Parts: sequence; C-alpha cells; structure tokens
Amino acid sequence: QVQLIESGGGLVQAGGSLRLSCAASGRTFNSYRKGWFRQAPGKEREFVASITWIGGNTVYADSVKGRFSISRDNAKNMVYLQMNNLKPEDTAVYYCTTDRGASTTWTYWGQGTQVTVSS
Repeated sequence: QVQLIESGGGLVQAGGSLRLSCAASGRTFNSYRKGWFRQAPGKEREFVASITWIGGNTVYADSVKGRFSISRDNAKNMVYLQMNNLKPEDTAVYYCTTDRGASTTWTYWGQGTQVTVSS
C-alpha cells in the first residue's frame, strides 16, 4: 500500500504563486511516475502534470504549460508542483497520485489540497 499526503494549498490572488508538496510513504519502490490532477466544482478530475521517478521526464496539460513546474526529490520521496501566474480557473482541489509500476494506471491518490485563486 502507498500513502500520499498533499500540502501547500491555500488562497492566493490572480498572478500569484503556490507550491504544492506531496509526501509518499509505504510500498513506493515500484512506482514509475507521480502526478498531479485537479478537480474544480462541478467538473471532472483532470490531469495537470506528471514526472517519472527515474529520469525525471515530465508531461504537462496544455492549460498549465509555461506556468506550472513539477519536480521530485527521490531521496525524500517527495514530489512538488510549483504554480506561477495563477488564474481563477486554476481554482480546484489538487490531488497527488502514483502508479504501481510502468504501464499501469494511476492507482493511489492523496486526499487533496484546496487551491483558490481570487480575481
């Protein structure tokens, strides 16, 4: 089993920045990648960014390219999401997630952290 705990959410004005953190524990040694999703009220959960544990290859949703940056610290088993130039449409609950290995789906999810961007 894998446990994921997010932190760093909050209220920020448009144009501001936040840094989300995700601490992973448990049986994480098979994990191939970690990612961030978000869910706004009344909308489906959507992909934001992902990073491979080995190599650090990243993928971003078009809506956040150039503004968000995902990174990881393998030694601390942490993954981060640096969010700059935030917009009101970035308001959502942000979830950290990981898989069970290469070619597997997103399997484990954190409880989420609220990000609210005021205009």
